[in-house]
Amino acid sequence: MKDLYELLEVERSASQAEIKKSYRKLAKKYHPDLNPGDEQAHETFKEINFAYEVLSDEEKKSNYDRYGEAAFTNGGMGSGGFSMDFGDIFGDIFDIFGGGFSQKARNNNAPKKGSDIQMRINLTFEEAVFGIEKEISIRKMDTCKECNGTGAEKGTSKTVCDKCQGTGQIRYTQNSAFGTFVRTATCDKCHGTGEIIEHKCHECKGSGQVKVNKNIKVKIPAGVDNDSVINLRGEGNAGTKGGPYGDLYLIITVKEHEFFHRVGYDIYYNLPISFTQATLGATINIPLLDGTEEFTIPEGTQTGTRFRLKDKGVTILNRKNGEKGDLYFDVQIITPKNLTDKQRELLLEFSKESAEEYIEGKEKRNIFEKIKDKFDGK
Repeated sequence: MKDLYELLEVERSASQAEIKKSYRKLAKKYHPDLNPGDEQAHETFKEINFAYEVLSDEEKKSNYDRYGEAAFTNGGMGSGGFSMDFGDIFGDIFDIFGGGFSQKARNNNAPKKGSDIQMRINLTFEEAVFGIEKEISIRKMDTCKECNGTGAEKGTSKTVCDKCQGTGQIRYTQNSAFGTFVRTATCDKCHGTGEIIEHKCHECKGSGQVKVNKNIKVKIPAGVDNDSVINLRGEGNAGTKGGPYGDLYLIITVKEHEFFHRVGYDIYYNLPISFTQATLGATINIPLLDGTEEFTIPEGTQTGTRFRLKDKGVTILNRKNGEKGDLYFDVQIITPKNLTDKQRELLLEFSKESAEEYIEGKEKRNIFEKIKDKFDGK
């Protein structure tokens, strides 16, 4: 006799959950109802059922692990007439009724929600930061106004399918050694609708839906960013059988700004200032998202210094108090070009006052040059 663990394709250390999972897979694969006329599949199905009967019972499993095949031969458990909980094992593909099994049927006549629509909407940097109301155009499936979604021409009506009696499905009965199996399939006459339309609507050709263009006004909240999603409920495609409309999902794409760089709800940019402003300090107007504001640059500011303005960034989404991110700017000192003779003379005078050495366009060697010379052996 084959090893029961090998039959169920599990290790001896397998848990009950693993044993059950493997059994489900194999039972579906070798079920006689799914393999009509295949005697080998039928025999394998019996073997794996017996294996599961043993290994799913802790006491029987323990005896089998200890004594092997001898645990259920010679009047032991026996290989026939076992009792299985098929309602549990085949719960995902079979229903128990009438002493047999039936494949679960889908209710094709139930109302179904319409499918959702996705589309991208492009915004400028300012539109995303401050919010805006836009009108967009979408193409969608809508309920046919000519027949009110019935699919039948005006003055006519649909009739119940005489082949499936309005269920949308046909049942096939098959007897086997394990009981009576009732299989279901979609009705080939009404294609699962349960209804026959003899005179189809000239507008929708019997589908009950038509493709239309629709303009929608959308309020874009302040603070959206790239890949933000706005959900407009009920603006998707029409449902069927009286089902609700699907939803419309707008995915945001934001154009980059020429100067501002956004990270989350914070704003960053570089601010050029003059050598004099950096050296002596100055009060200047700095750009914000919505205007300018006076800011004092302290004396002796170095290039690359970063300053922060709290709550001057982007409005944070879904915050009732209007909380905002911050604004950061890095100062970049502008080196003057095309100096006049007077400016050149003043800079040389400044250099002398600062005890700097300036000879023919070459400044006094700095510490980095000295370190380099040290490594070069000079």
